[in-house]
Amino acid sequence: MTVTQDVRSTITRLRREVCELHAELTRYELVVWTAGNVSARVPGADAMVIKPSGVSYDDLTPDNMVVTDLVGTVLEGDLAPSSDTAAQAYVYRHLPEVGGVVHTHSTYATAWAARAEPIPCVLTMMADEFGGEIPVGPFALIGDDSIGRGIVQTLRGSRSPAVLMQNHGVFAIGRDARSAVKAAVMCEDVARTTHIARQLGEPVPIAQEQVSSLFDRYQNAYGQ
Repeated sequence: MTVTQDVRSTITRLRREVCELHAELTRYELVVWTAGNVSARVPGADAMVIKPSGVSYDDLTPDNMVVTDLVGTVLEGDLAPSSDTAAQAYVYRHLPEVGGVVHTHSTYATAWAARAEPIPCVLTMMADEFGGEIPVGPFALIGDDSIGRGIVQTLRGSRSPAVLMQNHGVFAIGRDARSAVKAAVMCEDVARTTHIARQLGEPVPIAQEQVSSLFDRYQNAYGQ
């Protein structure tokens, strides 16, 4: 791949950022062993940076992150990329606003995925972060872009930055890789709380107009 000096600098930065963000997946207990991954789009190039396949989180370094094009062909790196590369490349090709994708098998959210059940919007934090329920995407096999097609198909009709792929786990998107990691962390948190609420009784859904108000405030006025 022939790149400009600016793109080369961006790839170097993203290798470091993507590597470091994997520590957030283990910190929040969203993954076990070598499962899960973080990827980032390379601005200014039809490329992405992603975790290598089957490598322990303790052994990840910026240098062993893999750079592929947006169909999943390796451009830079000595290791094979994640088995989710084709799926995530599909997301980048079809959702140009997405700059980061994260995949986890976090316990509570994946339990909802195993039931093929969306997480209902019963918490103000869900309204803030997801703009409604967290939807379920179709069952799809790993290895090609089938999962990517399901992610795009599901999230194009939703304000949610996370989808529960049926019988599989969580895929989260964001304007950059850090935003996608945040969405994955928050997805697990609300999945856990809603599950616990259901053990006590039937959670009370938030009215749609209130969901929209909360979402607008959080996305456009909250924070610095």
